[in-house]
Amino acid sequence: MSNKHFLTLCDLTGAEFEQLLQRAIELKKMQHDGVIYEPLKNRVLAMVFEKSSTRTRVSFETGMAQFGGSALFLSPRDTQLGRGEAIEDSARVMSRMVDIIMIRTFEHSKIERFAEYSSVPVINALTDDYHPCQLLADMQTYVEHRGSIRGKTVTYIGDGNNMCNSYINAAHLLGFKLHIACPEGFEPMASLLEQHKSHVKIFRDPAEATLGSHLVVTDVWASMGQEEEQKEREQQFAGFQVNPKLMDLASPDALFMHCLPAHRGEEISHDMLDDPRSVVWEEAENRLHAQKALIEHLCQDILRKA
Repeated sequence: MSNKHFLTLCDLTGAEFEQLLQRAIELKKMQHDGVIYEPLKNRVLAMVFEKSSTRTRVSFETGMAQFGGSALFLSPRDTQLGRGEAIEDSARVMSRMVDIIMIRTFEHSKIERFAEYSSVPVINALTDDYHPCQLLADMQTYVEHRGSIRGKTVTYIGDGNNMCNSYINAAHLLGFKLHIACPEGFEPMASLLEQHKSHVKIFRDPAEATLGSHLVVTDVWASMGQEEEQKEREQQFAGFQVNPKLMDLASPDALFMHCLPAHRGEEISHDMLDDPRSVVWEEAENRLHAQKALIEHLCQDILRKA
């Protein structure tokens, strides 16, 4: 890695990304086979949550337990961060006591500042701008089912949010084409679009964007912190629902993914999660295995000293 933190996918090279995916698949097989593998015995992961979560907390906490370590859950009520302590002060103190830190927060600048002053690896478990851990799981799931995604076409339908931004980074690193279907005014980060324009194309028609695609992905129309915009967004995104009829326009071997939680009847039809092309439950499980591979990778200094 270019540094010891994982704040966006671009903290990895393309080769490192692919190696992590293969390692995640190996760790998944080991866990399913009942193999006990505890490389981080007596090590501690601090989990700082300023946004609520189901999959993120369960996967990181379970992963550390399976590695023989432990995890501390810290909400804004549990730390001085929630009472106005300077980010750099919290980072300096916390990183003297634990071995690795995971943060799920709002402003991306906050996790960047925390990482700057942390003496241990920091993982971005979601910010308003990026969700790189989810992309590790998504790409692992695709590789398991279809092999390499290089040269394939992925269609992302919906809001140009943190998931969409991370898909742009993944397209650059893994060499796939990304079609983004979104209403005008809901595009992903402009700087990312410009930087990776050779891999990305914006569409206003979901059907056109989906035609021949090998992977179709969506997310909720209103993310955390945007709840007051829900009704307006429902109007803006009318016609951007993923359903079996839309999936029929994709490649015959296309897969469907959603990072969850899903709002049935909004961004997906009521039957989409149960469609035979849907791999969302494996995608969710793979958060565990992909993040274990990531933690192992970031903790190489610890493992070398063991």
